[in-house]
Amino acid sequence: MSQKTIRLTMAQAVARFLTMQKTEIDGEIVPIFGGVFAIFGHGNVAGVGEALHGIKDVLPTYRAQNEQGMAHAAIAYAKASFRRRFMACTTSIGPGALNMVTAAALAHVNRLPVLLLPGDVFANRLPDPVLQQMEDFGDGTATVNDCFKPVSRYFDRITRPEQIIPALRRAMAVLTDPAECGPVTLSLCQDVQAEAYDYPESFFEEKVWSIRRVMPDANEFAAAATALLQAKKPVIIAGGGVLYSEASQALRSFAERYGVPVLETQAGKSSLPHDHKLNMGSVGVTGTSASNTLAEEADVVLAIGTRLQDFTTGSWALFKNDDLKIVGLNVQPFDAHKHRALPLVADARAGLEALNQALTGWQADTAWTDKASAGKEQWLMAADRATATTNAELPSDAQVIGAVQRARENATLVCAAGGLPGELHKLWKARGPGSYHMEYGFSTMGYEIAGGLGVKLARPQDDVVVMVGDGSYMMMNSEIASAIMLGAKLTIVLLDNAGYGCINRLQMATGGANFNNLLADTHHVTLPGIDFAAHAAAMGAVSRKVSSIAELETALQETESVERTTVIVIDTDPLITTDEGGHWWDVAVPEVSDRPQVNAAREAYVKALKAQRAG
Repeated sequence: MSQKTIRLTMAQAVARFLTMQKTEIDGEIVPIFGGVFAIFGHGNVAGVGEALHGIKDVLPTYRAQNEQGMAHAAIAYAKASFRRRFMACTTSIGPGALNMVTAAALAHVNRLPVLLLPGDVFANRLPDPVLQQMEDFGDGTATVNDCFKPVSRYFDRITRPEQIIPALRRAMAVLTDPAECGPVTLSLCQDVQAEAYDYPESFFEEKVWSIRRVMPDANEFAAAATALLQAKKPVIIAGGGVLYSEASQALRSFAERYGVPVLETQAGKSSLPHDHKLNMGSVGVTGTSASNTLAEEADVVLAIGTRLQDFTTGSWALFKNDDLKIVGLNVQPFDAHKHRALPLVADARAGLEALNQALTGWQADTAWTDKASAGKEQWLMAADRATATTNAELPSDAQVIGAVQRARENATLVCAAGGLPGELHKLWKARGPGSYHMEYGFSTMGYEIAGGLGVKLARPQDDVVVMVGDGSYMMMNSEIASAIMLGAKLTIVLLDNAGYGCINRLQMATGGANFNNLLADTHHVTLPGIDFAAHAAAMGAVSRKVSSIAELETALQETESVERTTVIVIDTDPLITTDEGGHWWDVAVPEVSDRPQVNAAREAYVKALKAQRAG
């Protein structure tokens, strides 16, 4: 039987295939790819660039300023879309491709989908070595794109045009799989991009992808239910999987029905509204006193959609109940089994709904729920003190957070690295699901502004506020220009503490001397005296420098209706953090030092290690 075909270049076939991938959201069939970020070079402009031009009215191409930045924006788009939609990114070979590797690792750690299409060397090898090609003396097949292999959920190098038929199908299966979800890299040899092939028309048929909701295994479910039925002091740790499963309502119903307090990870924050009576707020190293007090005593932890990383568990020293049991409700078995948990491999929403029915008649102890309520009330008073307005010349991060919250209470907040994530985790009052957007799985400096752009593209109606320190701003700020180009209005609050304040505090806490973190403590002839407001204005942003918390609130209110990306700069104190809440974090201190401060820190460190739960 003859098969109908269409002759296209490999790059044209990739582009056409992407346009035919759809998903259903709120009853409407929409493209699953929200667009393609591209920076062209000699490894992709003639092939992929020409192909994207041919579909620009169907699948938009966005011009970025930095390959890492554009990949961050694409990843943020997927996160803000709860992994229901995502984007692709294409680069030239060599440095352009390698610039995306950090972003690929970010997506890998955070279980977020993004399709990376870096250009690669000539498959026919006739012009080798081409510009920007790495040569391995002992491996003729090696290219710099091999660096993507350990940070991709699926990697393929396309050396013949027909190879994209299975490769793209496999890519889509990974990108839409809630368990395997993560970055996919298809490394496109530049000569093959331009080669033609007779592709079957069936390859370009519309495909509608839907969420796979894995149901619990009967045996695992029975063991998990039994553990919960025996619990007197249960808590829920809500991770990002709650949001990706769109399980917030199921979580709320379960917590209210059984009186179980909810503790939130960085990725899970906003699973419940901040003012819900059973939402104890953040947990772990950057946790509230309300959450951490309960975590210490809990006899059962229902860990939903969380990787249980060290910031969540206080480096596994937070939980102090000798009889503790963990139920790992996670769609990914790797995470569900962590730390001898009772695994409950299932979709978060499906698992919660099943447990909600199975536990009828059970209830957490009333005294436990009352303790949670009292602890939350005490924490809220402490948080209000930390975020209260001030006349201080150099306000704290917490006081800036309070000003942003008061001025833009319904904002979607974006942040990533430094000291701000810890303070925001404790103090930001998230409302709706996804209104708190933190990249803390990889804690990547430079994500913030690019990530804000991705969030705004995914949620154009949201008031997107990016909070960023001067250190992260200096690492990557160029996507301000992209936001201007795209008319994607961001409000960027830049906290200038004259260096890497967070790491300086960690250095001090481990006995180290102030060294090479704050600008004043670096080897220097003169300090730069950067005018951040002028820099942002030079890229087209509306910008201003404010000198007080009151001025900051006024500026935030005045610029809310401005349609252009706005940058507001304020100087802050690099040393002050919120005293209440928090927990020890395992950061190794040198065993041998000639400095007494380090020796004292080592002694405290050895003592703290005794609280860790090995295994």
